[in-house]
Amino acid sequence: MFHVKLPGHDAIARQADEHLVTHKVKLPRKVVEHPFRQVAKRVLMALLVLAATALIVYADRDGYNDNSDQSVDFLDAWYYATVTLSTTGYGDITPVSDAARLTNIFVITPLRVLFLIILVGTTLEVLTERTREEWRLNRWRSTLRDHTVVVGFGTKGRSAIQTVCATGLKKEQVVVVDPSGKAIDAATADGYAGIVGDATRSEVLMRAEVHRARKIIIATQRDDTAVLVTLTARQLNKGAKIVAAVREEENAPLLKQSGADAVITSASAAGRLLGLSVLSPAAGMVMEDLIQQGSGLDLVERPVIKAEVGRKPRETEDLVVSVLRGHRVLGYDDPAIGTLELTDRLITIVRATPGTQVAPDARPLPPMPSQ
Repeated sequence: MFHVKLPGHDAIARQADEHLVTHKVKLPRKVVEHPFRQVAKRVLMALLVLAATALIVYADRDGYNDNSDQSVDFLDAWYYATVTLSTTGYGDITPVSDAARLTNIFVITPLRVLFLIILVGTTLEVLTERTREEWRLNRWRSTLRDHTVVVGFGTKGRSAIQTVCATGLKKEQVVVVDPSGKAIDAATADGYAGIVGDATRSEVLMRAEVHRARKIIIATQRDDTAVLVTLTARQLNKGAKIVAAVREEENAPLLKQSGADAVITSASAAGRLLGLSVLSPAAGMVMEDLIQQGSGLDLVERPVIKAEVGRKPRETEDLVVSVLRGHRVLGYDDPAIGTLELTDRLITIVRATPGTQVAPDARPLPPMPSQ
C-alpha cells in the first residue's frame, strides 16, 4: 500500500507543533508523586477527618439536640459532621450541653479548618507551585552568566554535553534548546535547563540567554537548520565561541561563513575513524580514547606557563601535539615555532585522572560527534 503526502505537509505540521511549544522554559526538578496519588491521599485524609468528627459527635450524642426527633443517632452524627465541616450549618442539630459546646470550640472547629485546608490544598499547591516556578525562572535568568548553550539534544548534543561536563562544567551552566518536548524532558531529567522551541528564532535563543553565553554548541539534525541557528546565534552574541556539526563536508564552509568558529563534519569524522580502525584497530581504540573525555588519555588545550617560555615543544613535561599561535595551529615539529612564547597555547595529550577537573584556563578539545 502506498501513502501519498502532499509537499510541505510535514513542514506545516512541524511548524504548528513548534508554535505551540515555543518559548517554554523547563528547569530540572526533583521527581514528585503522581498527581493521582496526591489526590487520593487528600481524599483519604478528608474522609479520616470526617470520620473522626462523626465519632466524636456520636460519643457525646446526649449533648446534642435534633429538632426532628430530639435525639442523635449514628446517622445524625455523620450528617452533623458533614454539614459542620463543610461550613453549611443548617442548624437542625445543635450542641446544647456545655461539654458538647466546648468540644465544638476546641475539637470540631480545628477539624473543620483542617478539612478545608485539605479540600483547597490542591488549589493552594498549584498557586504555590506557579509562584515558586516563576521565582526559580527569574532567579535562573538573573544568575546565568558565561554558560554553554547546546542546540539539539540528540546523540551529538548528548555526547558534547557529557564531554564538557566531564571537564568540570556544572550542569547548572548548561542550557539545552530543542523543538521536541520529549527531548527537553530528557534533558531536564538529566539535570539541565531546557528550552522548547525552534532555535532559528531569535526569541527562543534569547530565552536561553544566548547573548550572555560563552560557548554555543550546535548539534541539529539538518545542515540548513545548523546554518540558520549559527547566523542567529552570532547576531545575538558576537563574542561567544560557536562550534557546529554538519553531516555533509560541502556545508562546512557555509557554517564558517555564518559565524561558526569550528565546524565538525560528523559523517566524514566517523568515516575516518572507521577507516583508521580497519587499518589498525589499536590506533582506532587510541583515537576513541582521546575523543572520550574523562577516561584514559585526553586532548587538552592549555596556556604556556612561564617556566616553559623559551623552550621547544618537546622540552615540556606534557606531550605536545600542536601549538596555537595567534590564529595558526602549528605542528609540534614545525620550524616556524622556534621556542614557546607566553601568548602561545598548547594542545597536549594528558592522562585523565578520575575525579579531577581541568584547570579553568585549560579547554578540552571538542569531541568527534557521531551521526
